[in-house]
Amino acid sequence: MTATTAPPRRGPASHARADRDGRRRSPVTWFRGGGLSNLVFLLPLILIFGVFSWFPIVRAVIMSFQETNLVSDPTFVGLDNFRQVLNDPLLWKAVKNTLYFAFLALLFGYPIPLVAAVLMREVRRARGLYSALAYLPVVVPPVVAVLLWKFFYNGSPTGVFNTILGWVGLGPYPWLQDASTAMPSLVLAATWAGAGGTIIIYLAALTSVPPELYDASEVDGAGLWRKIWHVTLPALRGVLFITLILQVIGTAQVFLEPYLFTGGGPNNATLTILLLIYRYAFQNSLGGDYGAATALSIMLAAVLAVFSILYFRLTRSWSTS
Repeated sequence: MTATTAPPRRGPASHARADRDGRRRSPVTWFRGGGLSNLVFLLPLILIFGVFSWFPIVRAVIMSFQETNLVSDPTFVGLDNFRQVLNDPLLWKAVKNTLYFAFLALLFGYPIPLVAAVLMREVRRARGLYSALAYLPVVVPPVVAVLLWKFFYNGSPTGVFNTILGWVGLGPYPWLQDASTAMPSLVLAATWAGAGGTIIIYLAALTSVPPELYDASEVDGAGLWRKIWHVTLPALRGVLFITLILQVIGTAQVFLEPYLFTGGGPNNATLTILLLIYRYAFQNSLGGDYGAATALSIMLAAVLAVFSILYFRLTRSWSTS
């Protein structure tokens, strides 16, 4: 009589392998694999995240279809808020200004941290001091930074920038009072305030580049520019793509500089989308038009979400190759 061997018992690891092999999980295998305990540990995080993240998003979507000022009872108006926003001539002015700000911020604010990080990487001594100085503007309170830059941007001949330019026979310029110079002035202040964090990110990424690659390039007779082009930039490709999309999203949501420096002026030359949302919510009628504000917020979020998805799809192969 032939002895039969009982099949081995399947543990959690076996169930996990079965899941990876594409087999359907039953409630029993989910429970035996530790699913209930995982859910118990995740439940507080899910509740906190739901209350402070998901609920406001759902509430904003609901408010975008209502006429409400958070004082009187809300009234369902369907798509009227979206039509009101799209028919507002200030919307397209705000979109144009936001795109202009994003263009200038990418033109100047995107390469400056990279150049600074690469130069600091080549410094042999006092690199920590330079890193601290580069990050210092990030820790300066925004209101203090705005007061400082307003002092620099004083349009009188005795202003700091006008005094310096006066030494070479230029100026004075009405930096924040002129529509042609107000937005570039805001971009300069925003770049100064935010470049430090990006520099630290690039410096951290540069530490993962093997020094042997630089040594090999020096043996081959490569100068600084060739080392940057053939060693540094390929090593930072993934980080560069991430910081680019983060900067695009950040500039599309610019609010602090236009609000504190100019309030959207002169003549709405620095009015941005987020500043227009703020005006809808707090500066229109008694209690604000929160329906229009949330409608414009949903539209902005949708545009940024679609842009982000397309960006990651198009750059997926570039960032990993």
